[in-house]
Amino acid sequence: MWTNGHDAYLESTVLSADPVELVSMLYQACTAAVRDARYHLAEGRIAERSQSINKAFGILVELNASLDHEKGGEISQRLAALYDYMRRRLLDANMQQSDPPLTEVLGLLSTLSEGWAGVRPAEPKPMAQASAVWSLPAEEAVASGSRGWSL
Repeated sequence: MWTNGHDAYLESTVLSADPVELVSMLYQACTAAVRDARYHLAEGRIAERSQSINKAFGILVELNASLDHEKGGEISQRLAALYDYMRRRLLDANMQQSDPPLTEVLGLLSTLSEGWAGVRPAEPKPMAQASAVWSLPAEEAVASGSRGWSL
């Protein structure tokens, strides 16, 4: 069970994410749900498999609802068709209790995630601000008598 600290962190992460990051997070969550469904299928856990498939299905519904067909044009139409196809494959997997549709959806999600990661080039992360002592050149730190450590 998640702790309140984890829930608060997750909420903060989602609220501070830009739209590109949010879609990436949804792809990751959907991928995790499909992997869980495959695991539960292999273990014979029917209820858990169905829950995981339903979770992935719901995420795909949300991804589809977030498409802006006016701005997205043909790309958003193709994504809508792909999301619909993946939802149908998830239903096939659930009804047939079969792994191949799950494997197929997992591959499609992986491809989408990789493509989405290329939407925006990786931005360098700003370095944490060093303490005043550690930000000084070594000679100045020694000359000022501040070594930042004690023996």
